[in-house]
Amino acid sequence: MAAGFGVLVFLSFFFPVLGVITNDCVPTSCQEDGPIIRFPFRHKYRQPQHCGYDPGFDLYCNQRNETVLVLPVSVEFIVKEIDYVSQKVVLYDRKGCFPEKLQFLNASASPFQFIRENFPYYLTDFDVFNCSTPNENLQYYLFQCLNKSGSGIYFIPSLSDFDSALLVSCTKLYRVSSAPWLSDGQNSLNLRWFKPACRRCESQGKRCSMKHNSIDHQLLCDNKPMKNQGISRRLLIAGEVLGSFLFLVTLVYVYRLYVSIRADKEHELKVEFFLKDYRALKPSRFTYADIKKMTNEFSEKLGEGGYGIVYKGKLSGEIYVAVKVLNNSLGNGEEFINEVGTIGRIHHVNVVRLVGYCADGLTRALVYEFLPNDSLEKLIFLEGPKRSSLGMEKMHDIALGIAKGIEYLHDGCDQQILHFDIKPNNILLDHNFNPKICDFGLAKLCCKEQSAVSMTVARGTMGYIAPEVLSRTFGRVSYKSDVYSFGMLLLEMVGGRKNMDHSANTSQVYFPQWIYNRLSRGDEMSEVKGDESKIARQLTIVGLWCIQWYPADRPSMKTVVQMLEGDGDGLTIPPSPFPASNAPNSGGRIHGRHHHTELDIIPEL
Repeated sequence: MAAGFGVLVFLSFFFPVLGVITNDCVPTSCQEDGPIIRFPFRHKYRQPQHCGYDPGFDLYCNQRNETVLVLPVSVEFIVKEIDYVSQKVVLYDRKGCFPEKLQFLNASASPFQFIRENFPYYLTDFDVFNCSTPNENLQYYLFQCLNKSGSGIYFIPSLSDFDSALLVSCTKLYRVSSAPWLSDGQNSLNLRWFKPACRRCESQGKRCSMKHNSIDHQLLCDNKPMKNQGISRRLLIAGEVLGSFLFLVTLVYVYRLYVSIRADKEHELKVEFFLKDYRALKPSRFTYADIKKMTNEFSEKLGEGGYGIVYKGKLSGEIYVAVKVLNNSLGNGEEFINEVGTIGRIHHVNVVRLVGYCADGLTRALVYEFLPNDSLEKLIFLEGPKRSSLGMEKMHDIALGIAKGIEYLHDGCDQQILHFDIKPNNILLDHNFNPKICDFGLAKLCCKEQSAVSMTVARGTMGYIAPEVLSRTFGRVSYKSDVYSFGMLLLEMVGGRKNMDHSANTSQVYFPQWIYNRLSRGDEMSEVKGDESKIARQLTIVGLWCIQWYPADRPSMKTVVQMLEGDGDGLTIPPSPFPASNAPNSGGRIHGRHHHTELDIIPEL
């Protein structure tokens, strides 16, 4: 938008300058080798009125880029040459038939006169006859270019001593006065002007012009040599080309701006229609002014991501909220609709509560309950005593709460909700460190009776995305994709590190495989001992079951909750979830790949 504004500012400064160049009386031409158009002539569409002597000297360029002179009454001739010193114009007729136009020409009303030369009767009156029978004695006066239907058209000088008997079979058509003596097929004709008399200026290589606002057509002889006219003409051409280019750029910009505004309006209407249907679900709707007031003009930022920025806000009394202002340059309102439509119908202790929303023009924001202990990501990836002070027992409670929240999304709502972005920074913690799932921008709704969902593009965060979301080779996308993401989250909670940690030892880069190998060898899962070590082992086994490579080999979230609620003694180590793994017990159920064919594709709602 800023770039477009810059273009408009530039054009607003440039076009007036361009206008000065194109409106000045700079010599121009229709073709590179065509006659130069300058005073007393002017280009009637490129130059202002004062650049020519009077309207009788107006020229213009036709579609062939030929220079055209218009004489009374609307008789047009192509100008082949202009001699400014001798004040002569050479006219050209492509068909070589000047007599065809002479009948309409009123020479007395024109500033030009035919030139008398090379023949005593060069200017005379002619009677034009149409003779049905050809006559050899009249052959000299015949004009073949005017012949139609086999008849002969003859131009007979009016003052000549002519035998009228030769015209018995002829009909007089009209008379042409003071016309030049022409020959059949002649394609050039000379005209001369006497006023304005610029011959003296032109013979000295100076430019003749008319004094501005001069009523009596007073002439000036410019001391500027005519040798500069080529540079001026090139400047004019360059200005015209640049002006056309900038005009085209402006048109393209205006069109793209129109398309952008239209798209924004369509997205805004889409959101408004959705909110109209959604009104019964009860979250409050705020205006942009309300959002500014509750965030104290966006003074305290809690976090930022590709979705937008989260600010801390305050409702009436001491109720704090988190306000997520969405980046309206992303998507067409789908993320906003997803989040409001999904989270607005959910009421569960382990799912963040939507207090309200804002859809004011293109400004969209979501208002949540405020959770003071930030996200799980900042808790489990802390270094030193701050992390260990919480203890594995509390980690177990957090894991169980998340599992119950996901189970509710899958089985507890009227429609099954697939989150598709379960990860530590989408788990918020309240004042008692109870977990709440948030960020439903990528969520999808589907029927609970069916088991898989169609997807056109992969969605989620790398490291937590299930294999089948990236490639259908591994199975159909379903609620088992959320189970995979939860398994990765569990393993990170146990180890306190990312599942892909490039700063770790080479043998530990892919953490899930490293932890599986330790579990298979009977090594401790963490530095803690006793009951906490038992909890760490339980979380690890559940996590490894959840990240099985093929969806059919993963448990449902209901089963996961049962596994976490038990004491962990009855849990068995799963088969290796990694293809071509060298770990013990890797043969387990890796052949479970064929199970995915049991899942039918179902459409999104």
